Amino acid sequence: MKAFASFFFLYTVVLCIHLWRPVIACCMQNEPDRLALIAFKDGITHDPLGMMSSWNDTLQFWWWSGVYCSCRHVNRVVGLNLFSYGLVGSLSPHIGNLTFLRTIVLQNNSFDGEVPYEMGKIPTNLTNYSKLRELNLIDNKLDGKIPEELGSHSKLTALGLSSNNLTGKIPASLGNLSSLTKLSIGGNNLEGSIPEELGRTSIDFIQLGFSSLTGTIPSSLYNLSNMRYFRLGANQLKGSLSQDLGVAFPHLRQLVLAENRFTGPVPVSLSNASMLKFIVLPNNSFTGLVPHNLGRLQNLRVINVAINQLGSSIGDDLSFIDSLANCTRLQTMIFGHNFLKGPLVSIIANFTTQLSSINLGMNQIHGKIPLGIKNLVNLAYLDLVMNHLTGSIPPNIGKLHKVQALGLLGNRLSGGIQSSIGNLTLLFNLDLSSNNLVGDVPYSLAACQNIVYLDLSNNNVNGSIPNDVIGLSSLVVLQLGGNAFTGALALEVGHLINLVELDVFDNRLSGALPNALGNCLEMQDLRLGGNFFEGEVPSVEANVTISIEGNSNLCGGFPKLHLPT
Repeated sequence: MKAFASFFFLYTVVLCIHLWRPVIACCMQNEPDRLALIAFKDGITHDPLGMMSSWNDTLQFWWWSGVYCSCRHVNRVVGLNLFSYGLVGSLSPHIGNLTFLRTIVLQNNSFDGEVPYEMGKIPTNLTNYSKLRELNLIDNKLDGKIPEELGSHSKLTALGLSSNNLTGKIPASLGNLSSLTKLSIGGNNLEGSIPEELGRTSIDFIQLGFSSLTGTIPSSLYNLSNMRYFRLGANQLKGSLSQDLGVAFPHLRQLVLAENRFTGPVPVSLSNASMLKFIVLPNNSFTGLVPHNLGRLQNLRVINVAINQLGSSIGDDLSFIDSLANCTRLQTMIFGHNFLKGPLVSIIANFTTQLSSINLGMNQIHGKIPLGIKNLVNLAYLDLVMNHLTGSIPPNIGKLHKVQALGLLGNRLSGGIQSSIGNLTLLFNLDLSSNNLVGDVPYSLAACQNIVYLDLSNNNVNGSIPNDVIGLSSLVVLQLGGNAFTGALALEVGHLINLVELDVFDNRLSGALPNALGNCLEMQDLRLGGNFFEGEVPSVEANVTISIEGNSNLCGGFPKLHLPT
């Protein structure tokens, strides 16, 4: 029995030596991987989270944080993932010795590429990887040019260099990456045109926004039939879009072309991209009508075509709204600052209750605000400014309990300020200026305890300014000029500790100015002119700009006011 036990022990020892021999040999053969990682660590000058503390000789490198090794090729480094650790330093050229790397994720750090390369340059050694699938250096401080050699990675599927300080042109060699599906290189200082060669890839996600790219969209890009995310916003691109865009990109989810110089019509074929969720085209020069068939886009969440030249001379430019009412998931519709003409149709009240933002401001829309707007119970932003709207503010507008910003300035609205507005307790911005509103300011406005901006100027509002309204401490801007307010400026004005601008110019206010104005320590602009104030101007901060013209009975104050003492 003892002989058997001794034999079994000896057998076990021999077997273990036999099994571990290739591992030990492999570890000796892979010493370059360990040395490359140590050189990479040496390039890091700041490690705020201490994540590199495991990178030491007490642990084998395959146990180091962020290091991933192969099962097939024992202990060869195949992945380096140091996402969002706040690391500061340079990209060591020795990282190029990790020849089995498939994934490099260094996103959201502060690598800036100090010695041995010029600060911020991407080491050309990164192009040595024959197995590389993903290179993610997004959101660092790299500069220099995108290496042409990156185009040699035949297996690369994802390239992320966005949000750095890269310069130069997009290398045409990236068109050699036939397996590339994700390209994110926006948010740099890239210039020149988009290479035609990119149409040879397999891209379904492209992010080239926030650079300085010029020229037109290459026709070859419309061959990328699997395109899902097409983001070219904030460049200097021009020309018209392919009218078959929706046919070319049938799987499109996001179309983001904002802040460019595109012209021509918005493609009617967009309705063919049935999965489309975001249409973001503002700040261009698109012309013609908004397509009338967008109601087919049952997944549409956001449509923004503001600041273009959309519209016609016919005057029936809002008929597309009938179709959009079918988009049951629509949350945001922004059509402001165009040339849209026509009546504000009542069907807008039949939109999905998911709708949270409507902007039709700065167009040529007429008619009345429909009473049914109360149905949009999740509405947070309503902007109808600078149109030709008439009639009164709907009395039931107070049922929009989630509204935070209400803009109706620059129309021809009449009647009074509805007391139900006081029910909008989340309101932080209310602009009813430059209309034909009359009557008193409702006391119920005092319930809007979160209001920051209140503008009732240039109407025919009269009566006294309610004490509780002028005492809303949340106010930063209060504009009441150009009305017919009477009475004194209440002592409660001293509660406006956050107020930067107070305008009561051109009213019929009278009496002494309250010394409590001196409590408004953030005040920068105080307009009191065109009233009947009397007595001494109270002491306010020296940097305040004061206008008092037309108040002949005032005295004292700053010497620069040149008033009698």
